[in-house]
Amino acid sequence: MNTIKTLGELKKSGYESKSIKDELRSNLREKIKSGKPTFEGVHGFENTVIPELERAILSRHNINLLGLRGQAKTRLARKMIELLDEYIPFVSGSEINDDPLQPISRFAKDIIELKGDETPISWLHRSDRFFEKLATPDVTVADLIGDVDPIKAANLKLSYADDRVIHFGMIPRANRCIFVINELPDLQARIQVALFNILQEGDIQIRGFKLRMPLDMQFVFTANPEDYTNRGSIVTPLKDRIGSQILTHYPETIKIARTITEQEAKLDVTQNDMVYVPSLARDLLEQISFEARESEYIDNKSGVSARLSITAFENLLSTAERRALKSGADKTTLRLSDFMGIIPAITGKVELVYEGEQEGAAAVAQHLLGDAIHTFFPAYFPKIEKLEKEGVKNAYTDIIEWFFAESGFELLDDASDEEYERILGSIVPLEILIKKYQPQLEKEDKFFMKEFILWGLVEYKKLSKDRFSEGYQFKDIYGSFISKL
Repeated sequence: MNTIKTLGELKKSGYESKSIKDELRSNLREKIKSGKPTFEGVHGFENTVIPELERAILSRHNINLLGLRGQAKTRLARKMIELLDEYIPFVSGSEINDDPLQPISRFAKDIIELKGDETPISWLHRSDRFFEKLATPDVTVADLIGDVDPIKAANLKLSYADDRVIHFGMIPRANRCIFVINELPDLQARIQVALFNILQEGDIQIRGFKLRMPLDMQFVFTANPEDYTNRGSIVTPLKDRIGSQILTHYPETIKIARTITEQEAKLDVTQNDMVYVPSLARDLLEQISFEARESEYIDNKSGVSARLSITAFENLLSTAERRALKSGADKTTLRLSDFMGIIPAITGKVELVYEGEQEGAAAVAQHLLGDAIHTFFPAYFPKIEKLEKEGVKNAYTDIIEWFFAESGFELLDDASDEEYERILGSIVPLEILIKKYQPQLEKEDKFFMKEFILWGLVEYKKLSKDRFSEGYQFKDIYGSFISKL
């Protein structure tokens, strides 16, 4: 179709105009009938958000995606581009992508009247039919809708009463496109009011010019529910004009969260080749975000973005990579102590409540790691009871006795793999425990699991762990009390 260059050729081809909402609806119907995924690459919404979004598109609604930060709201909006036709025709030179068969601007109407079937047309690819605006307090009506341009009036020697002096804003220029306004509540109320007629009646007003321009647009708004009370609100008449409001959410399982992180993390090929990451380490990383969303130290109303896990995973591999480079190793396996390298990725992405501020962001990040280990430990090894009968051995007695006899050990952050394995290998009860309760464990995962046991025993108050500038010291908990006396 995009070989057609004039209005006459377009008419002969049998092309029929469609509104953008009908276009989205028609292509969505085809995708659903064919069984193809409609929003590929968006995980965890298959049975919740995506069906609601599909219903909204089939209903030709403008949409408000309401959810906390890092819930793929903008990603969903951008994915809607794939439901557009590959190309659409527009009158060449039109500022607002006029449909050649249904022109709405004075420019397009004049040129069609002048040239008729010889009117030149161009083709707009769907990738150019997406406009996005972040709502900030400094956004004006002129930015979104338009204003009178005195320079244009002077150059064309036109009166201010002539509508050709109008400079269109972002919304008219996005005619026949998807237009996204992110963080809608941040838009001042008087600016939100300017959207009323565009959403409902389709006409716009610019500096006294009442223009009946039935703009053909698909609006998608995004908002954080907390914005309704914290920074601003969506004015009621505007909410009333938005067809569907869809609630987004965070991943509901570790498996889904892992899929998202592995898809989104920007890793260098050399990192993947150099660092082996045990499956347990990937699960622990995701569990940190789950713990953060329930933590008493973190304001859960502000949300914990999926970006926390993504950037933390990038930091985690970089920590192991740096350690391997310093020791001259070509390959290494991730260690639990490497998780200290993700603290900077956590501290900037969580909003602390008063108690969290008192603890400090870094301390809260370490608490989250400890909580994740505490949660996972019973899934791999026998539950540690708070109260135990004196003199009765349990699964961990031999390990605790080893620490009492050996006075513990130090594990340096930058220890070579040989030194790391030698130290953990010297604790024979760890090997026995793993063989008994995790007999199918991969060989590459064994030392990470040994370290996991030690950190787990610390979380359950069976061993003590002290951080010093270059690493960790693990000791018997009672021995450490005696040493302090």
